[in-house]
Amino acid sequence: MWLKFGVAPTGELASIDEVVRGKTQLTCLYCGGGLTAKKGSVKEHHFAHTEETCKPVSQRIKTKAFPSLPLYDNFNIQLKGEELEQLKVLWKEYGAQDYAIPKDLVNFRWQLKGLLESEGDRTYHFTDLGKIPVGALPLVLFNQVQEPLLVSELASLENSVEIALSAGLSCLEERRADLLIYRSQLRRILVNSLYFLEVKADGNIFYKIGVTTRSIEERIAEVQRDVRAHYSDVAVSLLGLWEHRGNVELYFKHRYKAFNYRIGKLTEYFAFPNVKAVLNDLYEMKPRTLGNVEVDVLSLCDRSPR
Repeated sequence: MWLKFGVAPTGELASIDEVVRGKTQLTCLYCGGGLTAKKGSVKEHHFAHTEETCKPVSQRIKTKAFPSLPLYDNFNIQLKGEELEQLKVLWKEYGAQDYAIPKDLVNFRWQLKGLLESEGDRTYHFTDLGKIPVGALPLVLFNQVQEPLLVSELASLENSVEIALSAGLSCLEERRADLLIYRSQLRRILVNSLYFLEVKADGNIFYKIGVTTRSIEERIAEVQRDVRAHYSDVAVSLLGLWEHRGNVELYFKHRYKAFNYRIGKLTEYFAFPNVKAVLNDLYEMKPRTLGNVEVDVLSLCDRSPR
């Protein structure tokens, strides 16, 4: 993991997605040093120190310990390589068919992670969490799994700050920086609305998923402009808009990646043989009602911890 946020001269946090490549006016939350935006085509976009990397950031890069939203941009539940592939095979042969899974096929680590649970002495089935790596969990259930984790992680970081403050620990500023980074990430998914568009272009029909904080009319106009670079006759219509659902976009792409429809460099488009099933998946999500924690996150401006 890399450093994705810096402090602007105004004291607000800025994301790597909001700046152009090269030296910036942003500073590091952990040490106050200047930052350079690294936005190449090989590594994930991130900030690097313009001078020497500070110890807190260096340690977090090495251990991948920057605060991040649970189940937001990685759905493998810390499974890697063969272990993940085995789980996918198990889903295809048993889970998707709603067959009981024999005990001798179950990896004990899957049980420890809560991906599978016992139905008796010798058979198992996929839990809701276990369906996420294989993209099998409906969106409404994905929200039910993820939302408590988002709040729980926030509470854990807040508690770490309180402990450091009360005990006079030297790591207090680092823990405050971690909390600010997490709050900023959480705020970004809460302020974004999820949209689903139908695009008709030169006789073709495909669909776009995305998020925006602006009016949907502005976003549709941009989509029309982008697609017209590849097609002549383009019509875009809105099929759905869900407020405070910025958390869903990346899981949607994970769940429906088999239907991804690339248009040049445009990657957020899909071609579905049966879009009704997808719309049902989306519309089963109820309007999001923000709790006190989310309202608090939205009401607080990002501030530098220094």
